[in-house]
Amino acid sequence: MTIRRAQGLVGALTAATLLAGTAGAAEFEFRLAWLTADSPTDPYALTAHAFKEEIESALPGRVEVTLFPNRQLGDDKEILEGLQFGTIDLGIITNAVVANIEPTYQLLDLPFLFGNADQAHDVLDGPIGAQLATNLRDDGIVSLGAAEGGFRNMINNTRPVRTPEDVTGVKYRTMQNPVFIEMFSSLGGSPIPMAWGEVFTAMQQGTVDGLEIPTSVVEANNFDEVTKYLSFTRHTYSAIHLLMAERSFTNLPEDVQQAVLDAGEAAIARQREAIAAVEQDVVDALTGAGMEVNEIEDVTAFRARVAPVYEQFESSIGSDLMNAALDAVSTN
Repeated sequence: MTIRRAQGLVGALTAATLLAGTAGAAEFEFRLAWLTADSPTDPYALTAHAFKEEIESALPGRVEVTLFPNRQLGDDKEILEGLQFGTIDLGIITNAVVANIEPTYQLLDLPFLFGNADQAHDVLDGPIGAQLATNLRDDGIVSLGAAEGGFRNMINNTRPVRTPEDVTGVKYRTMQNPVFIEMFSSLGGSPIPMAWGEVFTAMQQGTVDGLEIPTSVVEANNFDEVTKYLSFTRHTYSAIHLLMAERSFTNLPEDVQQAVLDAGEAAIARQREAIAAVEQDVVDALTGAGMEVNEIEDVTAFRARVAPVYEQFESSIGSDLMNAALDAVSTN
């Protein structure tokens, strides 16, 4: 599906990256991988193209970024391992997978923590985000910031979700992450951890009844073709991290290191703006394709059901970090 407005926003990015790809061999060549489609509305793809344009424009002829979308270099877990080993230079990876190697990142996946994107941005861009990035550096990975995945919502073929009871007994694919597994268990669902590359076929075959992903990822990866109901549960804000292998980063001269950091910041700002601009277009496209869409009138019952998840993961996240985040969202 093509969203005309989205194409207008990212067309310049795509054209620039194509032109850059025709240049001669650069002094520094980076490989940037992610697992979803190279679509004009996909949040991962938007981040990748924006970063490529920013860094190549900042250092023309010195840096060239080659893009590897759609699991060409593996799923999130394999890309993350590649970053740790230094066999992949850059990756765009969802928070839940990062949290599997750095447990403090579980903070960002706590259910119903953020009420809106501004709250999430304040946490990600402030001292809490900086502390998380410092922690991740100990795992051999440099964080260039968190792009906008949007809020994660439930899609399924069983029934619309309006109350926690509507989740009961439904088989939801979840990421291979304990926070998400416990979240859906606490809501009465049947979580089935599954790698991304298996999910579309699992939905086609009825192995799972549904899954939970941002709306833009639903559209960009054609899940409207195999799923009937989209419920705006907004249970988790989806931070997608632009990451670089520490081995790749530390081998760069200082001026290129700084350019990489600056390009990451600029790319994320542009990507967030683009995602916000096309949000309604994406929803319109999904309803036009036949998905039934509904809002959640009251999240209070959902929050009550997932309260034990906070208690369970407080020790791995750290009470100081968790309390700081709760204080931050309560004042915004």
